[in-house]
Amino acid sequence: MNTDEYLKLAEVEDRMWYFRSLHAHVVRLLDRAEVKPDAAVLDAGCGTGGMILRLRERQPGWRWSGIDFMPIACELARKRCGPGTDIREASVTALPFGDASFDAVVSADVICQVTDADVAVKEFFRVLKPGGVVVINVPAYMWMWSYHDDSCQTKHRYTRPEVDTLMREAGFAERRTTHWNALPFPLVWTKRKLLRSDRDTSDVKDYPAAIDAMFSGMMAVEHAWLRAGGAWAWGTSVLAVARKPAK
Repeated sequence: MNTDEYLKLAEVEDRMWYFRSLHAHVVRLLDRAEVKPDAAVLDAGCGTGGMILRLRERQPGWRWSGIDFMPIACELARKRCGPGTDIREASVTALPFGDASFDAVVSADVICQVTDADVAVKEFFRVLKPGGVVVINVPAYMWMWSYHDDSCQTKHRYTRPEVDTLMREAGFAERRTTHWNALPFPLVWTKRKLLRSDRDTSDVKDYPAAIDAMFSGMMAVEHAWLRAGGAWAWGTSVLAVARKPAK
């Protein structure tokens, strides 16, 4: 991402509706996978540390590491997460950790920013312990490309089959995918395709309280459906979970 996007991210990700929902998805999937209370967890593409901060509140026993390609992101993440978190400057395509180092790997809106996403997913597989879990989130549909992707330096937007293929070819089993951000989809499409302006950068920003509450209500409905075992056939993001075989 651009430097300005990291600065915006550090300012708003702890309160913006999108990140609250994204982090809740990750918590739900890791809880469902029964990740142990003292697990070693990697945030592969940690940005400014918002995921680590929110999930650490939920699971204080997890031992966190994070990597990001941008020095400014690592600097902000170290400052926000404190000295107990191992934050390293590195790429998701060359993780600076040994084989079988982690019980879980989370990568949110990151492999979409590299040209060799298959290498990144294979790296996730390598650093996971047998039986470990990976959670991946990516933006959906190349035809939804917009100013947001230009600002975030997105390389590719994905379909569910593409994400499943990446995980399958890396060796992952028990693969599950769903879209999300489904209910706001018409609004997002309208803003990015019909109402865009030359001043638009990304959609990462503070929203008026009423709009934030509206989006949060939509997210509550989506989460309820997924907790009940459903899946979304459309949406602006693809969410995936898989497990490294135990043997």
